[in-house]
Amino acid sequence: MKRYYDPWLARIRSLLKAGRGRPVALVVLFGLSLVNLSSEWPSDIARPAFVGALDEALPDSFKTARQILFDQYQRRFPRKPTAQPVTIVEIDEETLATVGQWPWPRNRLASLIDAIAALKPLVIGLDIYMPEPDQTSPDKVAGNLPETAAALAEGLRALPSHEAILASSLRAAPTILGAAALDHPTFTTSTDLRSAPILVHGTDPLGHVQRFDYVLASLPELQAAAHGQAMLSVALEQGVVRHIPLIMGLGEKLVPSLPMEMLRLATGSSAIDVFADASGVQAVGVADVLVPTQPGGDIWLHFASIRSTLSRYVSARDILQGTVDPERIRDKLVLVGLTGTGVTDMRTTALGELVPGIEIQAQVIETIFEGRFLRRPAWLKWAESAFIMAVGLLIIWYVPRTQSRFAVFIRAVPKGSTVLGLFLHLLNLLCCFFIFVRFGLLVDAASIFIIPSAVMGCFFSSALLHADEQTRTEAAHVQGREDENDRTGKAPGP
Repeated sequence: MKRYYDPWLARIRSLLKAGRGRPVALVVLFGLSLVNLSSEWPSDIARPAFVGALDEALPDSFKTARQILFDQYQRRFPRKPTAQPVTIVEIDEETLATVGQWPWPRNRLASLIDAIAALKPLVIGLDIYMPEPDQTSPDKVAGNLPETAAALAEGLRALPSHEAILASSLRAAPTILGAAALDHPTFTTSTDLRSAPILVHGTDPLGHVQRFDYVLASLPELQAAAHGQAMLSVALEQGVVRHIPLIMGLGEKLVPSLPMEMLRLATGSSAIDVFADASGVQAVGVADVLVPTQPGGDIWLHFASIRSTLSRYVSARDILQGTVDPERIRDKLVLVGLTGTGVTDMRTTALGELVPGIEIQAQVIETIFEGRFLRRPAWLKWAESAFIMAVGLLIIWYVPRTQSRFAVFIRAVPKGSTVLGLFLHLLNLLCCFFIFVRFGLLVDAASIFIIPSAVMGCFFSSALLHADEQTRTEAAHVQGREDENDRTGKAPGP
């Protein structure tokens, strides 16, 4: 086995020693930089086929490190809400215990909407979709009665259906219905959604945004009654929500997310504006609000801790019983959703907290109101890559020089390189974190750490091999002298 590996070890040694380690360091620098780019290829340049193949072969090369780093930025500096434009009416455990288990009859949900509307909110967004008829509706109950109860059945059919009651409530209040985007069809999915117009300024961005073929939406009767429809989907990366789409594609049309549709209705706007160019979506706006986005029409969400947002929650039971302070609803953007155990759509945020899905929608609206956006524009990736290449080439040019100040310093203080390396990487991390706090830019300190470190590692490996060879040569020389002394019978020299 040793003889099998010896030729390979010899080749590796010769490669690392060649040119004082510079050729290997260059290969490492350019190779890792290409892998880094392939993991987050800027959308303003067509990605070559070999780069796509590289990304598929190494799908989590730098992406995972980058995501963990950005999560740590947020955990060290979470957003602190300065305004509370949103109130969440939660169908919680107390509500379910008092009113009844979920799903409710549609007339009961209508009562909740009527009670909220009476308190004069700006808009009511329902994080609920109802794709099937209510089986407790009078006409449905009548159809299940025996023939002996014909008179009762006739009386029930004369009553309005629960869908008609709910539609009346949706029509009377400023309501928006949510819908779930799906990639596959089911019995209750459709391929279209009634939604407000989206006006595109510039290039058609449909090829850049997240697209779906099917949607799980509410019944057409309910869609026609509500004042808007919107998507509820969020983007998940390894089970964590980090960025949220503001617009999405459904088939061949653009559809809004729930936060943008709520802002449209609250401002009385007839459409949502999308500004795009060849690189993708640049911003999404409504009225005088303009939100800068990533090229895919999404935003990196700067999360606030759930502990700082609990005051926005109001129990639906208190709304129905009329015991809530009206000021908590008046002129607010109200979200209605489920938080009761067993019926909640729970999501993990970048802060590592498990929160109801409706909380994420609320934080998007809150972030837009505050105008505090996290950004990772396309130019930032190029700036990072240029900086990494410049630092890497400087290392390759300077470090192997035997008479450089760095080489003299390392010979004089062997542990100095470790201390200096740790200091520089700590400085890199602190600078990137400062940029995050001050400007809201997500700078990838992980790649800036990993790639130059790998380049430096090539020279350390070369230096270790050189030192090992010197040790072997000296040991062989000593052994030769001892053998010579044994043959001549002389005493070993000093």
